[in-house]
Amino acid sequence: MKPYLSVIIPAYNEEKRIGATLEAVHAYLTAQPFSWEVVIVLDGVTDNTLGVIQTFAQGKENIRWVNRLENRGKGYTIRQGMLEANGEIRLFTDADNSTDMSHFDKMRPYFESGRQVVIASRDHKDHPDAQQAVPQPFFKRLLGNMGNLVIQILAVPGIWDTQCGYKAFTAEAAEKIFSVARIKRWGIDIEALALARKFNYKIAVIGAHWIDNADTHVRVTDYFDTFWEAFKVRWNLITGKYNKKAPLPAAGSSSLQTEHDK
Repeated sequence: MKPYLSVIIPAYNEEKRIGATLEAVHAYLTAQPFSWEVVIVLDGVTDNTLGVIQTFAQGKENIRWVNRLENRGKGYTIRQGMLEANGEIRLFTDADNSTDMSHFDKMRPYFESGRQVVIASRDHKDHPDAQQAVPQPFFKRLLGNMGNLVIQILAVPGIWDTQCGYKAFTAEAAEKIFSVARIKRWGIDIEALALARKFNYKIAVIGAHWIDNADTHVRVTDYFDTFWEAFKVRWNLITGKYNKKAPLPAAGSSSLQTEHDK
């Protein structure tokens, strides 16, 4: 039987944060009336992230992980998790828990009313309840605002915060979007929303109560890479590249495990 909700967590060298995030996610999910699973996708980690996950998973059900040895980027990792998941609703969230799982309480009614994609936003122009409880440093906010203008023009007009790492999709939408998605790194959020628009899926936005994590893996140079990826998304839309499926993760490049497989 398929679970109602799959929570996908991409992870790259998260040994210091993934344990607390899994505790919070698990505490939320075990209190819910619906069925669920957690899928963690390791993106070529070089620290003890896997060991932390294995320790946490001991004696727990519905937690599994993909241990991919190559580092391929956030976009590739989310794509792999979305296509590996089995849930009727598939949600990806950051490993630092900047947007906590309780936000799904606000998402669920939108799915029940027929929306196929629901995202969280940190920008009050998207939703009046949006709040950055612990904001980013000024320079990152400046680059983010500049990037939002580029993204608005090129790929996703009308959504001011495409980059909040808390997005959920119906199984149908997830499989259609992520089977053709091609962006391998930070621009995956832009690409997923642009494809949702291309396929005429209804998008709802909730306000995020977001807490910046000073230990983030996002570097200043990643903002410029994201700008470039926004151009690539636009080019792919124009040239029809999304009309055919993208190559799937290579067989043998990763392993799927649960606690019972150890």
